[in-house]
Amino acid sequence: MVRWLGGKANTGKAAAPAQAAETDTPSAQPAPRAAARGAGQVVINSGDATATGGGYAITGIFSPTVHLPPEAMRAPAEVDAPTGLDNLPHRPALFVGRGKELDRLDAALVTPGAALVQAVHGLGGVGKSTLVAHWAATRPHGCAPVRWITADSPAGVEQGLASLTTALQPALATALPVEGLAEWGLQWLASHTGWLIILDNVNDPADIAPVIARAPGGRFLITSRLATAWNDATTLVRLDVMEEAESLALLTRTTTAAGPRDLDGAADLCTELGHLPLAVAQAAAYLAQNPLTAPRAYLDLLARYPADMYGHGGATTPAQRTIARIWDITLDQIATRQPAASDLLRTMAWYAAENIPPALADGFTNPPTLNQAIGLLTAYNMITPDPGTSTLAIHRLVAALARTPDPDPDNPHRRRDYIDLARQRAASNLRNALPPTVDDPASWPNWRNLLPHIDAFADHTTPNTDTSDTADLLNAAGISLIKQGLPARGIMHLQRAVTDYERLLGNDDPATLASRDHLALAYQEAGDLARAIPLHEQTLADCRRLLGEDHPYTLTSRSNLALAYQKAGDLARAIPLYQQTVPDCERLLGEDDRATLTSRNNLASAYEEAGDLGRAIPLLVQSVRDRLRVLGEDHPDTLTSWNNLGLAYEKAGDLGSAIAVYQRAVSDCERVLGEGHPDTMTSRSNLAVAYLQAGDLGRAIPLSEQVLTDCERLLGEDHPATMTSRSNLASAYKDAGDLGSAIPLYEQALSDRLRVLGEGHPDTLVTCNNLALAYQEAGDLDRAIPLYQQTLTACERLLGNDHSLTHAVREDLAYAVAKREGGT
Repeated sequence: MVRWLGGKANTGKAAAPAQAAETDTPSAQPAPRAAARGAGQVVINSGDATATGGGYAITGIFSPTVHLPPEAMRAPAEVDAPTGLDNLPHRPALFVGRGKELDRLDAALVTPGAALVQAVHGLGGVGKSTLVAHWAATRPHGCAPVRWITADSPAGVEQGLASLTTALQPALATALPVEGLAEWGLQWLASHTGWLIILDNVNDPADIAPVIARAPGGRFLITSRLATAWNDATTLVRLDVMEEAESLALLTRTTTAAGPRDLDGAADLCTELGHLPLAVAQAAAYLAQNPLTAPRAYLDLLARYPADMYGHGGATTPAQRTIARIWDITLDQIATRQPAASDLLRTMAWYAAENIPPALADGFTNPPTLNQAIGLLTAYNMITPDPGTSTLAIHRLVAALARTPDPDPDNPHRRRDYIDLARQRAASNLRNALPPTVDDPASWPNWRNLLPHIDAFADHTTPNTDTSDTADLLNAAGISLIKQGLPARGIMHLQRAVTDYERLLGNDDPATLASRDHLALAYQEAGDLARAIPLHEQTLADCRRLLGEDHPYTLTSRSNLALAYQKAGDLARAIPLYQQTVPDCERLLGEDDRATLTSRNNLASAYEEAGDLGRAIPLLVQSVRDRLRVLGEDHPDTLTSWNNLGLAYEKAGDLGSAIAVYQRAVSDCERVLGEGHPDTMTSRSNLAVAYLQAGDLGRAIPLSEQVLTDCERLLGEDHPATMTSRSNLASAYKDAGDLGSAIPLYEQALSDRLRVLGEGHPDTLVTCNNLALAYQEAGDLDRAIPLYQQTLTACERLLGNDHSLTHAVREDLAYAVAKREGGT
């Protein structure tokens, strides 16, 4: 199992710098407050992790080290597509018939005003993909590049667009998360013409509608089983089963490729197969591999294996019937020659259909046996190796059948116990293939290769079949996703992992307690404190009851709860917990343990938020020195310590030191984590606010605008970092005198924070005061004064009369009232 110890204090928000901006030194005469109210400079604090008894460890938060050449930084519109970018899949050497359908696809090229979005629809296995690939490779359509995207899900569309980006700009592959890569690819399509995008196997038109809407300059060719649900702008091409002569020609020419054969029963066999191209092609391959089996004998075998899908309705039923028959018959021969090949096929059925690493085909006695199994499955067209990527692929329909038990107890290939064993082997293979750490940037490509297969495994299985391997696998995947800035996907896996541990180990097992803490920390990363805090509180109570105050799990849980309180702005509860945890960690774990370093850093951050810079700055300086010595300059914890130290300098008024520290943090984050990592954006936001505080609007405004754009695109509207960056940009506009741009941004930031964080959160209060100040500077005292009064009442009630933010709001209100009474 994976245990994530410690969190990151204040990631995605920064109430503290706003408080600093609100507490200028009082003067004899109130004066307008021109300094930015820093409503949201983001603070990054450290995370921590360690290994546990499950044999698997995750530590830190890393993306690969990125060294981007200048040409990789060009905008999508400035990047031309080189030759050789096409990625059409392998096509059968033999293509028969389909002349009318090919002509219909050609017609769009010569008909003025013809729609350039076409959907080829028909039954599963009818040959839609083969038709489109053949047309794209052989007809004079004049499109370039030609890109093939498996579009059976939103994730598939996203991955296809990301692959386009990687092909155009390989250096971006390690710089952006998959969402960022997909957005870059979509922007490239939107700014170029003449390309052809093939969206294969679309299950829901809504999955591809945004892509088509945003990229009108090329041609889309869609394959789908759907005959309806398409909009009026889409030209439909129906692809039915083959004509009798065509299917017979396909069967005959494939079977006799190596020489004359007994073809008795060939026409009847094609009829029995429903003239479905995939079924006919698979039958022909079987006959070609077995020279002693004639089509009539093949028909006799078919009669012995009735398909389990005959009783099922729906658009795909005919294809499922025929494929099921062919699959069982082919597996008979495979099992006779190499039983391990059948086991391999059932195991592969639980992964994503494409790009399956050979490591996931483990579980056999020796490498020669595995190689023989792969070769045999390849010979029967049941799987497809890709020499270019050294991965395997399995057809989705074959996989669906392979992991579905046959109600017929006489079926020797799809017995429930065989399928259960294959599912367990797949979970074990995935768990064993996980990188040993996420600290090493070199491990991130491996994580990205495995995550689609972990996602697919989770989709194909149900919690009641999960084992301890599954729980560990989902736990590790969830943490990896969160550390890549994808908390929504990570939470899904972690929620299921918690359920698994509770069912398998019980509510009081240490592994269960740790998994709950992981989930609570995931909620924190997503900004969902309403769920994070109660779960942390429950976990801490359980740890104290079951393990005692001095157990490492208890120390971790206590520190994580303090972090949650701190993120919620409840410093009155956060600081005492930190003060209790730091000496306990030093006593029990040692001065240099990562948990000790994390707790000390987070305590310093809490002091800084509370305005106690006399204790915060020395502790932060110590934190930087200790982490440089123990962890090194490129460790994520070290990067966060630099950011926190910069914030403390800024709050103390030492902007020169603050900017220097922030500039180093940005440079290191870009180099270590990548341009699109949330922590990199946080560092940039901190630097932008420091420029703003220093009056350097020429650098503050462009940087703030870029940070907001990146946050909205990569993190979403409700992420704390997005709300913070919006407030920061509003402050930059206000200081530049552009109140027309500043006020709407402040209003949106306040609305978002009220909705997401609540009216009592310090960030919400800071935004209220900033908006009131903007109203005041715009001369609208009728809106400014009531908002000041509302904010002051909330600050006095929630933060106390002596809090720095309370003082700042009180001063601003007094100045506004004096101005109205004086009429100036």
